[in-house]
Order: sequence, then C-alpha cells, then structure tokens
Amino acid sequence: MRILSGIQPSGQLHIGNYFGMMQPMIRNMTEGELYVFIVNLHALTTVHDRQRLAGGTLEAAADFIALGLDPDQCTFWVQADVPEVTELTWILSTLTSMGLLERCHSYKDKIAKGIAPSHGLFSYPVLMAADILLYQAHRVPVGKGQKQHLEVARDIAQRFNSVFGEIFVVPEPVIEENVATVPGIDGQKMSKSYGNTIGIFLDEKELKKSVMSIVTDATPVDEPKDPEQCNLYTIFKLFAPADRLHEVHRLYVEGGAAYGYIKQELVALIRDYFKEAREKRSRLMADPGYLVRVLADGAAKAREKAAPTLAMVRDKVGLRYS
Repeated sequence: MRILSGIQPSGQLHIGNYFGMMQPMIRNMTEGELYVFIVNLHALTTVHDRQRLAGGTLEAAADFIALGLDPDQCTFWVQADVPEVTELTWILSTLTSMGLLERCHSYKDKIAKGIAPSHGLFSYPVLMAADILLYQAHRVPVGKGQKQHLEVARDIAQRFNSVFGEIFVVPEPVIEENVATVPGIDGQKMSKSYGNTIGIFLDEKELKKSVMSIVTDATPVDEPKDPEQCNLYTIFKLFAPADRLHEVHRLYVEGGAAYGYIKQELVALIRDYFKEAREKRSRLMADPGYLVRVLADGAAKAREKAAPTLAMVRDKVGLRYS
C-alpha cells in the first residue's frame, strides 16, 4: 500500500497543515509505503521570491522531521529534484480536457482572493496528478479543499488507462472528517493564501497575537452559544484534553463561555503541544547540511520509483521509438 502526500513551502506551516496532512502522514509511517514530498513547483504559482522559496523548502523539511517524520521510514524529497514529474505533467496535459480544469473551484477561489491568474495556477491539478500517478500511489490523504483535485487525478488516470492501456493505479482519497478543514482565524479554511493562519512554530508573542485575532461573534458571556458554529471552539478542541473540552462545551451550551479566556487557554495549549517539536526544529535549522543530505537521499529513492513508471508511459504513448 503506497500512501502519498505533499505540502507547499510557500510560507510558515500552520496548524491546519499539521492536523489536515502532516499528523496523518506521520502516523502512516507504519501503515504502508510512505511518500512525502515538499511541493516547491506548485509553490511557484504564488511565490516569486528566490530566498523565500529556497529557505521555505529547508524550513518545511525541518518542520516535518521535528514533528516526527523519520526519513529512514519513508521516501522524503523535494518535488523539483525529480524531473520526471514535469515530463509526465506535459504528457498528462495532452489528455486533460479544458472542461475538467475549468470546473475546479480552487482556481476560481484563489483568483477571487487576489492571486494573479496564470497557466501554472490553472493547470495546477495536472501537476498534482503527475505527482500522484508517477509513484503509483494507492491512497492520498487530502483535506476537503483538495478532494476535487484528487478526483481530477483519478479522471486523468482512467483516461490514460483507457487510451493507452493499464499503466496507472487509480488513487483513492483519504479524508479524516474531524480535521478535514481546520478553520482560520477568520472562520474560512486555514490557508497561507488567505493570510488567516496560526503558525506551528510561532514565538509566544506572535502566537498570542494570532490566537487573540480569532473572529468570534458578539454573544454575551452568559448567553448560550452553539459550539459547533464557533471557529474558536473548533480549533480549541484540536488541542484540549477530553475532560476540559467537555467542560468548555457545557459552558457554550449553558452559558458562561468567555471567548477571551478560552483564547488565552488556547495559546498555552498550542505552545505546550508543540514544545518538544519546537526545540528539535531549532537544532535542525542549525544544521542545514543535514537537511540537504536527507532531501538528496530522498530524491534518489523517489527517482528509483519514478523512472520505471515514466519509461512505461513513454513507451505507451510512442515517445520511445527505438
């Protein structure tokens, strides 16, 4: 069973990244053949700053390892270090209908948020499909926001298999419903693109600033509130122990939930939750040479898996003529 997922180094990783993708992937180290990669080609759709992208790539590697990913128990690499993916992207794009891409809501949502439209942004799902199909992944953990892109990857795989013969595994999405969409401080899906995140490794001052900025309604403290409609509660329950969560839930339902106090408690919960990882990350960032070696080793392993798939594809479509 091959399990694959990736994450963009387009900014500081946040708790939505952690609960939506990173934590499930780290758990999957013992569940199957795990492939984890840093998606720097995708990041080029929004990041046009050399230092931000290069530095963010190493930071993302440090983040993953600090949070528990063991490079010796998986294949962990940087997307652009496996050039086979760009060739496969082009081949798949020749079979991908415009209508399929035009129906993707992510492109429309990002344009509405002010991200400059580009061919790369529009064809993002084809590169994502190549990422998945190149390694013959069986399962792909995704958040609800990426489910449509995974469906596109399935459509592309089925289309290729129908035209040229069975080559690709048709991947299945894996969505953990309880954390499929972590809300940002404004109540929308937490996303670096929307600037509404709570970073995993913020210092105390910045963490408090982010948490205290979580949008809440104007319901008085003593009045009952619906916890399931409150993005503060949704984030709080990711970190709170069961007994404390039960107590806070009661305060919401019966009255007495003070948003300000809950936010202060949430700051402490997040700080303590990531304390050990924060210390490990500091040590990793002090040794960038180690991170570079880990990623190079991972890329070599990834290319060993990618090469046979691309060779079969090239043969099937007629690019191999000798």
